[in-house]
Amino acid sequence: MKKNDKVLCFGEVLWDNLPTGPLPGGAPMNVALHLSRFDINSTIASSVGNDPKGESLKDFLAESGLGTDLIQVHETLPTSEVLVYLDEHNTATYEICEPVAWDEIMLTQELIEEVKTSKAIVFGSLASRNQTTRNTLNELLNNDILKIMDVNLRPPFDTEEIVKNLLAKSDIVKMNDEELMTISEWYQLSGTLDERIISFSGLLNLTMLIVTKGKNGASVLHMNQLYKHDGYKVITADSVGAGDAFLAGFLAALFEGKEISRALKEASAIGAYVASQSGATPLYSKEIICDITINDKQIRSI
Repeated sequence: MKKNDKVLCFGEVLWDNLPTGPLPGGAPMNVALHLSRFDINSTIASSVGNDPKGESLKDFLAESGLGTDLIQVHETLPTSEVLVYLDEHNTATYEICEPVAWDEIMLTQELIEEVKTSKAIVFGSLASRNQTTRNTLNELLNNDILKIMDVNLRPPFDTEEIVKNLLAKSDIVKMNDEELMTISEWYQLSGTLDERIISFSGLLNLTMLIVTKGKNGASVLHMNQLYKHDGYKVITADSVGAGDAFLAGFLAALFEGKEISRALKEASAIGAYVASQSGATPLYSKEIICDITINDKQIRSI
């Protein structure tokens, strides 16, 4: 992908309130930030409240090198905050408050122009939980660009009808293994995980289906070929944003023309490294990721 081929990431920006304190988050923002670290021209479209936490998020984005032109400021709804709970394995679950600013991302002329000049749009299912943002996203998906869906089933915001509508419009879909099991049953599909990957991808006529499997690695189905990577051993700090980092790493490698197996390996390394650090967007260098993939080493918190 050339530097001027833009990727638009659409959806939630928020504060993840971890046991150790608040950190910036939101799946689309995380993906945009990780893409930019691999020299992909990415931007985030969202909304924050007219409050100090919204200003702080915009400052974070600017300091991270992401533009804030498509970050709307809502006059009445607050900036989003999420309560993050970690279990004994440091796996995260979330309590997502509503309504918040990103529930009402408006369809502006700036957003229309951005999607028309972008190569791809990355979006999730969570931001479509309410009507205004859902309508905006559906309008953007009417454009002839690569549509990449990052499934985020966050009960109670996991309505079958809404998720199915987005899946039907997608070219590339990324989800975890638990989400695949749930969603495949919506379509009356059964069998092993691999069988469901093949059946589900074929049913929706996807260009690519990416399934992350936690400590068991990840799989990618493309052109009727199933690629697998066993993942990297990791001492987990928290799982927040690891899947977002994985997706961004995979897309960055894919856009650079790398083979699927190589993209999967690099994505697994990035996702594992992020899981070894606190929060969704820890700092890292390409050299760190390269070292992990070359040496297939265990990743420890540093």
